[in-house]
Amino acid sequence: MESEKRQLAAASSFRKGNEAISKENWDYAIEMYGQAAMFDPSNLFYRQTLRGTETKKYNNNGTGAKMAVVKLVGIKGRIKKAKVTNNWTAVNQTAEEGLILNPWDAQMNADIGEACRNLGYTKVAVFGYQKAVACDPDNKRFNQALAELLEERGDFSDAGKVWEKICKIDPLDGEARSKLQQIAATEVLDRGGYADADTAKGTMAAHEVAKRLKIEQSGAADGPGMSEEADLLHALRKAPDSYEGYLKIAGFYKRAGKLEQAAEMLKKALDLSGDETGIREQLEDVELDQLRREHELAKETTTVEPDNSEAKQKAGELEKQLLRREIEVFRTRIKTYPADLRLKWDLGQRLMRVKKYEQAIPLIQQCVKDTRLECKALSALGKCFLKEKKGNLARRQFEKAVPKLNQNDEPELFLEVHYWLGRLCDEAGDVDAAEDHYGEVLVVDYEYQDARERLENMQAS
Repeated sequence: MESEKRQLAAASSFRKGNEAISKENWDYAIEMYGQAAMFDPSNLFYRQTLRGTETKKYNNNGTGAKMAVVKLVGIKGRIKKAKVTNNWTAVNQTAEEGLILNPWDAQMNADIGEACRNLGYTKVAVFGYQKAVACDPDNKRFNQALAELLEERGDFSDAGKVWEKICKIDPLDGEARSKLQQIAATEVLDRGGYADADTAKGTMAAHEVAKRLKIEQSGAADGPGMSEEADLLHALRKAPDSYEGYLKIAGFYKRAGKLEQAAEMLKKALDLSGDETGIREQLEDVELDQLRREHELAKETTTVEPDNSEAKQKAGELEKQLLRREIEVFRTRIKTYPADLRLKWDLGQRLMRVKKYEQAIPLIQQCVKDTRLECKALSALGKCFLKEKKGNLARRQFEKAVPKLNQNDEPELFLEVHYWLGRLCDEAGDVDAAEDHYGEVLVVDYEYQDARERLENMQAS
């Protein structure tokens, strides 16, 4: 159920990206394609489209945004921290954030490859390493990682070409030469159908093939390689005091949607690691996902049973519980990552929902520095100042937002800002400005709230 919802959300974001592309609105297209890639991280086509759009935004200049090197310092620091704790989901997401600024950064493309390889998204992993190699062709480390991954996937011909390239980069690399010879032999066996045989004298018997297919479908396993879960548990039994094993099995459970099992394994990993920050964050994310799932199920129940008062009460309680927990988690994260404006924006939004406007204002003010958040942040500040009964400050924020508004990209934000400016100008006695703002609203949505009634009353008086 959850995976289907994520795929539907991904498809919806992808469609919005396509619409933005038709208008050459690169920033919004990149945002939507990025959302699609995060909702469905194993989808290769989403990644390819995202990267292609990023390069178009910068007219294929090969360097990305101005001052990208400086802007990427903090992002690369977060990637390194996530790698230390094997938080591959965070590595994947943060590297994608960095590639928005410079899609030609070889290391961050390689980070995508490494993260997706560990998460099991091997097609995307190959794409990441291929991009890294394209950006830095003579980087032996990137080429080697690509060759190994291609070999794991059974793409022996392509793997052989990369090993051959490594031999040219470093003629003294005996391992690369040996690998090239092994690949040639393996490719011959693979073409002959011997790769899965017990010996090179014959291919796998039909009953053995049927047995493996049955195991894959049932989830049972009686030997290595037949079940990822069984292999991970077996590795865990061999090294019960190592937290890495618990992290790997937790990642498997999370990808499979088994959040309770994932949380249990992460708790054990956290204890063994001595309360590592990255592992604690992974556990918090899983616990939040559990709460979100419970809340969604409760909301679905109220939709199916609109007269069920108990279901409504439960959905409301879960929503409050989720909101409280998100605020706790985001407060802690901001202390760890003080430069992360997206975190501050998320926390500010939650604080607004619980009417803690004084606490939300300084967080959202910092978000104005991010061009992707600037317009939304100015509008949010305006609403906060309205709630604090500081009309002049609210008006200034809304007026700053106006030049950055685009009614086609964000119609709701456009309407909201002009509506409130209309009311504030009216209250201040600035009739001409109020008429202009109400007019902007009515041109887009003639029935928006009470804008038409207010305009008519103002003109009549």
